[in-house]
Amino acid sequence: MEHKRIVVKVGTSTVCHPGGTVNLRRIERLSMVLSDIKNSGSDVVLVTSGAIGAGIHKAGWTARPTSLSAKQAAAAIGQCELMSIYDRFFREYGSITAQILLTKDVLEESSARNNCTATFEELLSMHIIPIVNENDSVATEEIVYGDNDTLSAAVAALIKADLLVLLSDIDGLYDADPAIYPDAKHLDVVTDLNAVRHLAKGSHTSQGTGGMVTKLRAADIAMKAGIPVIIANGSDPDILYNITDGKKTGTLFVPQGAPQ
Repeated sequence: MEHKRIVVKVGTSTVCHPGGTVNLRRIERLSMVLSDIKNSGSDVVLVTSGAIGAGIHKAGWTARPTSLSAKQAAAAIGQCELMSIYDRFFREYGSITAQILLTKDVLEESSARNNCTATFEELLSMHIIPIVNENDSVATEEIVYGDNDTLSAAVAALIKADLLVLLSDIDGLYDADPAIYPDAKHLDVVTDLNAVRHLAKGSHTSQGTGGMVTKLRAADIAMKAGIPVIIANGSDPDILYNITDGKKTGTLFVPQGAPQ
C-alpha cells in the first residue's frame, strides 16, 4: 500500500544516547531517510522527543530535574539545540524543516485547531517537513499530552495521515515483557486493541516518558481516526524503508475494516 502522508514519531531513546547527549549519527540517518521518503512523493511529518534530555546535558545537570520550572528550562534549552541539529542535517539532504510546538488546548479548541491544520497543509504543500514537539517550556499540566506518542496520534488525526509510525527502543508488542521473559512472542498484527491492553508496560529508560502504555493509547486514537499504526525499533532509521515498501516490520495495528 502506498502511503501519501506519514507521521513518524521518534522517542528520546532513538535520538539521544543513554546519558542524554544527542545521537548525531542516528539523527543524520533519520534526516536522510525521511528526506528520501519525502522525495518519493510522500508528505512527511516528524514528531520528536529528546528536547528535555538534550537540555539536561547542555545545562550540565547530572540527573533529570524534578521541579516543573527546571524541566521547562531544560526543554527550552534542548529544543533550541535539537532543532539546530535537525535543520543542519535535513538541509544536507535537500529538505527544509519547520518547527511546530503544540499543546493539547491548541488541538482541542476549534479555531486554533483550524489554524493549526492550515499551517500544516501550507507547509506540506511546499514540500517542507514539519518537526513537531510538545511546547514543554511553557505548558502546564492542564494543557499537555504528557508524551509524544499521544501527541503524534493527535497530529496524525489532525492532518488525516494514512500511516503513523512510532519508533522507539522496542521491536513492537509482545505477549509478555521480553526484558523478563526471553521466550515472549512478538505480535505482528493487532486488530483488536482491547485484547492486548493488558500487555502494556511503562518506559524502561530513564530519559523516556512513554512506554507501551502510551503507544497503545496513541494506537487507539489513530485507529479510531482510521489510521494504521506501526510500532517498530528506531535504532536503525532504515527500517522506515521496510515500512514504506510494505514489508512486515514491527507490530501493525489495523483499524477496523482496513486492509492488512
